[in-house]
Amino acid sequence: MLFRVDAASPVSLAGQIAVQVRAGLVSGDLSPGERLPPARDLARALQVNMHTVLRAYGQLRDEGVIEMRQGRGAWVREDAGPGLMRVTELATQLVAEARKLGLSPQEITRLVERA
Repeated sequence: MLFRVDAASPVSLAGQIAVQVRAGLVSGDLSPGERLPPARDLARALQVNMHTVLRAYGQLRDEGVIEMRQGRGAWVREDAGPGLMRVTELATQLVAEARKLGLSPQEITRLVERA
């Protein structure tokens, strides 16, 4: 998979990398179980700081999209796929909209649990 970043974009560099991984899963360019490039190599190829790549990978790990092991790299979780990406995107939109309305995290959680 080919990664690209745009320094002029309003989206952070780490955010751009994370979006591309999610999009790769949806499009089929990335498959569950597939290994991602080592952070150091990807950072070098994109000419960004390695911590930028690690931040993107950390975000994806927190979303349940990838797994990371120190010294072993990062790979797409076996249960990750287009469905998970769609639900993650919808959840992100829900939280953003709820925050605009001034809802607390607890109120958002209660709404989701009731749904």
